[in-house]
Amino acid sequence: MTARIEIPSALLAFTDNQKIVEVPEGTLEDVLNSLFSKHSQLRQHLYDDKGHVRSFVNVFVNDEDIRFAQNLKTPVKGGDTVHIIPSIAGGA
Repeated sequence: MTARIEIPSALLAFTDNQKIVEVPEGTLEDVLNSLFSKHSQLRQHLYDDKGHVRSFVNVFVNDEDIRFAQNLKTPVKGGDTVHIIPSIAGGA
């Protein structure tokens, strides 16, 4: 079965404007690697140099923040939705 990854507007340029990318189920790490195999430029926007999810990128499996689950080892089952939410800052 497949899971869905919702791509935020700020990253659509790296997925050929695909808002939803379907990938095989597995751990979050497996799912993200499947995403990167299709859209390799996303890796640098989501991961730091040590291979961890960047601190300003929030990732949820369904409604669960991965930082309070098993991080990259969080299971992602068929039918689940992974939400990638980059933090937005600005103002004066």
